Amino acid sequence: MNVTLLTVGDNVVDRYPDLGVFYPGGNAVNVAVHGRRCGAGTAYIGAVGTDVAGRTVLDALVAEGVDTSLLRIVDGANAYATVRIVEGNRVFEHGDPGVSRFSLTSADFAAAAAAAVVHTGECSMVEDQLADLSAAASRLCFDFSERPFDYIAAHAPLVDIAVRSLPGAGVEAAVEEARRIHALGPGLVAVTMGAGGAVAVSGDEVLHAPAPPTAVVDSLGAGDAFIARFLAGLIAGAPVSELLGEATAYASAACTTFGAFGYETPLGGLATSLNRIHKGVDLS
Repeated sequence: MNVTLLTVGDNVVDRYPDLGVFYPGGNAVNVAVHGRRCGAGTAYIGAVGTDVAGRTVLDALVAEGVDTSLLRIVDGANAYATVRIVEGNRVFEHGDPGVSRFSLTSADFAAAAAAAVVHTGECSMVEDQLADLSAAASRLCFDFSERPFDYIAAHAPLVDIAVRSLPGAGVEAAVEEARRIHALGPGLVAVTMGAGGAVAVSGDEVLHAPAPPTAVVDSLGAGDAFIARFLAGLIAGAPVSELLGEATAYASAACTTFGAFGYETPLGGLATSLNRIHKGVDLS
């Protein structure tokens, strides 16, 4: 497979205690999976654990056709996040990064140089390596999510494509925010607004795409779905004026099911696996 979209960083299992299930996820994993579904050749660089959660993430990536040749399998528990659903909106509670922190290697940077777009984000814990990743990548996308502006100002100059989340904001406020980020250096900035849709600023061009009416079940991963569809379209050469609406509609559709991209798994097996990991039991 020709890898055109390389995602770097976080993976988790999203644990839904109220439903008794968990799903594979994490920004970089979600973008890799949805990017592949949208036609890009995708690869994921990250670290998964040796427990049931880690194997679930890896198995899902393989099943979706994502290149995992540079993925690390590290002895220990995989990252997880606990999720509650409040009126359709995902609310994160406690979590643990597990074995997910890692250092990039020369092979990783070579893969970044070969891809059309590299994507990472604020949950990936690669900020200390971002300058090197930026230097290697021909085009670097970064998801700033809802981080404060001082965080954005510190890292946006290294980024070519910036994505920002302002749930509940109006179009005017989102455009103003996009312009502030654009002034820091990224040539293309997209700001998502949840039910309000999304805006994009590219040079002097300012665009807005409303979100279609959607019966929201779970908003988890909607922003990641937006990024994946947006980047896959950019790689294919589609104009931003078309992509913004298509990515917004794709993200809205992702809100109609639980989890970021499926693969529901009972929580019982995960709890047993975690107990065995903590007691030092070999799970192989």
